[in-house]
Amino acid sequence: MNKVVKDAKEAIIGMSDGCTIMLGGFGLCGIPENTINALFDADIQNITCISNNAGVDDWGLGRLLRKHQLKRIIASYVGENKEFERQLLEGELEVDLIPQGTLAERIRAGGAGIPAFFVPAGYGTEVQEGKEVREFNGKMHLMEMGLTADYALVKAWKGDTHGNLIYRATANNFNNMMAAAGKITIAEVEELVPFGELDPNYIHTPGVYVQRIFKGVDYEKRIEFLTTSD
Repeated sequence: MNKVVKDAKEAIIGMSDGCTIMLGGFGLCGIPENTINALFDADIQNITCISNNAGVDDWGLGRLLRKHQLKRIIASYVGENKEFERQLLEGELEVDLIPQGTLAERIRAGGAGIPAFFVPAGYGTEVQEGKEVREFNGKMHLMEMGLTADYALVKAWKGDTHGNLIYRATANNFNNMMAAAGKITIAEVEELVPFGELDPNYIHTPGVYVQRIFKGVDYEKRIEFLTTSD
């Protein structure tokens, strides 16, 4: 049951060109910094990435973008990354933009084994293109497909050797649901404890969803925008 690996480099063993990954976090909060850097160093190419956002130019997914390791991004918000904008406009990157709530539910559904569901968001817009439309209670809905990935890369505050995870505050966004939707889930944690030390009442992701876990190092926890006042 011990799922501990040495570090991010060991955690990504087996990942290959053309894989699909989910990347947890919200903005730069709660992103798996160590695992992203390991992907950068390994130079894995043609990645399809499912993430709420695309990081910033020089951090998070921005590092992989600048190295042209990403073939496609499925996301809901990408406005802080100029390199992303450039690659999109010049046709270097495939992009699927999805309403944020729909993206979250598609990931949750994928992790729960739900193949498809209907939502009203996006009806009457470009989001509707190519999708089945049905009326429920007098309102039009689009059919959306559940999302899964070859790998889910998540970051937690605490974890134990069996893979049970606890997230903290905003870092809970997307990490928890993505952990259930990856065929292989890799978790990096700030604090790694022996099995049995985490209070079961506070565990967000049960270890059954996690295949590899390691203690991260040298977290920078960057801020997207630094705002000061006099």
